[in-house]
Amino acid sequence: QVQLTESGGGLVQPGGSLRLSCVAVESGWSYSRYTMGWFRQAPGKDRTFVAAVESGGRTLYADSVKGRFTISGDNAKKMVYLQMNDLKPDDTGVYYCVKDFNFRRGSNPGSYEHWGQGTQVTVSS
Repeated sequence: QVQLTESGGGLVQPGGSLRLSCVAVESGWSYSRYTMGWFRQAPGKDRTFVAAVESGGRTLYADSVKGRFTISGDNAKKMVYLQMNDLKPDDTGVYYCVKDFNFRRGSNPGSYEHWGQGTQVTVSS
């Protein structure tokens, strides 16, 4: 069983920065091979992929956040971080942490087995 808990959301002005964190608490077997990442959901819209990082270090980003967001992971702490810079109103939404015990999960939300409850990010002046 895997429980994901996000933190770090909030209200920020356009052009500002936020750092999201997610910790995984796991029971049973511990696997060294995994992918952790972030999706977001704006009001009235589907969940969309933001970024992912594999335990081997490979990263993947949505085109809309490349150059502004940086994802990183700490394998020992079972944590993933999302540094978000130059935030825009379109970045507003609930950000969900995800985890799956495989590589090459890509941007399809159906490829990720475990989801957190989400943290709200609002970009507004």
